Amino acid sequence: MIETSLNIKENKEIEIYPTEDLMREHDVMHRMLLIYNDALKYLRGQKMNSGINIYSIIYNTAMIAQQFIEDYHQRLEEQYVFPKLSSNPKYSELINTLQNQHNAARKLTNNIIYSSIKNTCYFENNLQLIQLLSLYINMYDPHSAREDTVIFPAFHEVVNPEEFKELGDLFEKIEEQKFGEDGFKHIVNKVTNIEKALGIYNLDQFTPIEVNYII
Repeated sequence: MIETSLNIKENKEIEIYPTEDLMREHDVMHRMLLIYNDALKYLRGQKMNSGINIYSIIYNTAMIAQQFIEDYHQRLEEQYVFPKLSSNPKYSELINTLQNQHNAARKLTNNIIYSSIKNTCYFENNLQLIQLLSLYINMYDPHSAREDTVIFPAFHEVVNPEEFKELGDLFEKIEEQKFGEDGFKHIVNKVTNIEKALGIYNLDQFTPIEVNYII
């Protein structure tokens, strides 16, 4: 009897709320920003090439950003989240800024893809990629943080529980249509493979070895 109940619990589909779904997609983007940050070190000559085609790394990461973040994640926010808050004076200005940043992200990614396709280490091309990647990183970190801490909680407050659950189911359905079954895991695996190629997958390397404490 205990074993049966455990199996039922294990086989039960985990319910993911729409804001949780959007926030975990932000976390995928944060891992992609780490890739961009590491790519900047190669472009600036702070890291040696060591057989890595950094332009291919940038291109593959930008393609994930375009397909998963800008053409999917941002579209969900624009279609289902922003309209719920845009008429509220408390949030209308912020929504307008976030929308402008979505548009800017799409333009930046288009240019990152174009520049990385050149696959050249010409000084001018590297400078352009450095500028594009820096602009994207500088914008998207505060952008996602403001959505997570202001927009999503406000969205949760104005949407009734039934609609909130329906949106969660809808987001999962749209994700599966666009990326297949276990689409989120598939995207995470793509990002993981890029991290491993760069040698930044192991989380231990980000732990300070020695910290000088004041007290």
